[in-house]
Amino acid sequence: MSSSLLVPQHVAYIAALGDSKHELSYHLSAHLRMNAVYWGLTALLIMGHGDALDRDEMIDFVMSCWDEEAGAFSAHPDHDAHLLSTLSAIQILLMQDALNRVDVDRVVKFILSLQQPSGVFAGDAFGETDTRFSYCAVNALSLLGKLDELDVEKTVAYIRRCRNFDGGFGHVAGAESHASQVFVCVAALAILDRLDEVDQPTLCWWLSERQLPNGGLNGRPEKLEDVCYSFWVLSALAILNKLAWIDSSKLEAFILSAQDTESGGIADRPGDMPDVFHTIFGLAGLSLLGYPALVDLDPVYCMPASIIENLGLRKGWKALQRRTS
Repeated sequence: MSSSLLVPQHVAYIAALGDSKHELSYHLSAHLRMNAVYWGLTALLIMGHGDALDRDEMIDFVMSCWDEEAGAFSAHPDHDAHLLSTLSAIQILLMQDALNRVDVDRVVKFILSLQQPSGVFAGDAFGETDTRFSYCAVNALSLLGKLDELDVEKTVAYIRRCRNFDGGFGHVAGAESHASQVFVCVAALAILDRLDEVDQPTLCWWLSERQLPNGGLNGRPEKLEDVCYSFWVLSALAILNKLAWIDSSKLEAFILSAQDTESGGIADRPGDMPDVFHTIFGLAGLSLLGYPALVDLDPVYCMPASIIENLGLRKGWKALQRRTS
């Protein structure tokens, strides 16, 4: 267990993730490959080591996942296009200054084709709906500069239907509140300048109640703490300017305790195996908490804040002040 962030180990851990092609787990996670590249690159950029992965190789992989028939990106070559992987592809190319490789008109057509009569978005042509996909659509259209083509009122109306009595949001209308769904709904509303739809006092109370005695955060009542909620909960609180409602020192200690001091990477909780998903969201949480020497993260887009600012897309979020030590 370490009380400080092990940056060199985490950089080495992420850089080596592509070396495990001989392992079954690598191939079983093919459906997450595009997302994993986004998680790894974003984590490296937060630590100030964006050059640890080969830029050209990364761009070539993203473009190899282009689904010519659908006009969008898949998670892995020869998989079907999906909103999740399409957003990750756009984010990767933007962070690598290669967004010019995207056929914007076709991607926008793909995204808009997935909006359902209710206002929610499906993830792909097979029809699963989820507020995650609504966020992916709003985020992607915003990054592409095409938000004006979205039916905003229809999109907001469905998110409103997913709001619960406790201030939180579910993955579909009528589903229980969950911290990750709170993030996607609040962030989508922030991008659309519709935070008036959020019951802010009630939701911020619910979010602050996610912190457990050990400092970690859970996603809903009576569940275990998990490092990934360091982003889902903190991002929503940052967007609503309520980060002070969390005991930041206890949460920081919890995230650091989940580091693998030997191989690098961050796990869901101390003693478990690390993975790139929990590594990025642990680092994202630390960045929002003002941990020293990390790059500022935009909690709305989960990308380096400077990139979003350069696009003129920054919203009124507020992270804790960056400490010097």
